[in-house]
Amino acid sequence: MGVEIKESPVSEPQFDEMAAFVRDYLEASVENEDDGGRMRWYPWHSAEYRFTHIRNVVELGERIACEEGADVDVVRVAALFHDIAKLEAEQEEHADEGARIARKYLETHGDFAPSFVDQVCAAIADHSHQGDLSELPLETRCLIEADVLDKAGANGAALMLLRMGYEARTHVDAAEMVDRVLERGENAAERVESDTADSIAHQRIKRVRWFREWLEAEVPGMRE
Repeated sequence: MGVEIKESPVSEPQFDEMAAFVRDYLEASVENEDDGGRMRWYPWHSAEYRFTHIRNVVELGERIACEEGADVDVVRVAALFHDIAKLEAEQEEHADEGARIARKYLETHGDFAPSFVDQVCAAIADHSHQGDLSELPLETRCLIEADVLDKAGANGAALMLLRMGYEARTHVDAAEMVDRVLERGENAAERVESDTADSIAHQRIKRVRWFREWLEAEVPGMRE
């Protein structure tokens, strides 16, 4: 008996069109602000960074969903839209606003099943959930795990070093900043539920520890 292959409800051209829409929406969010937006001088508050973060979460979400048996299409589309409203809505409102935008897009582009749209939008609306992940649908858990893991590891360390430059701090403060990334990774490892996300978290924590050790070995002032 053969294995049934499920046809994806989202073609690659459709996904590419969604990605272009999200990128353009983020850029327009910045352009429409007279004052440059909230802390826009920080790289992670720019449209370029936000879209890069979204792409990272899509990739991580797909990996976790594949390994954990979740609906990959739901996770990847939810990941694509999860922060679309990040640059225009307040933090506590951006998840619901992102779900609203995603629903409007999916209901007017293509012929997606209502159940698919509902799952995607539910994951987006709940991606800022701070409680126990075990109480959430698998697809939502995959999205949250991918989201919290993106800033852990080498990527998180690079962002914190960029922040040092924007704050005019010297390089001897690097160990302190990297410690924050290490703490974020350890918090992520405690929070995630899936074996896949846990493995990714510990791999990234190990990289950050190595980087901190190298910094201390080469810059004696960091040990003071």
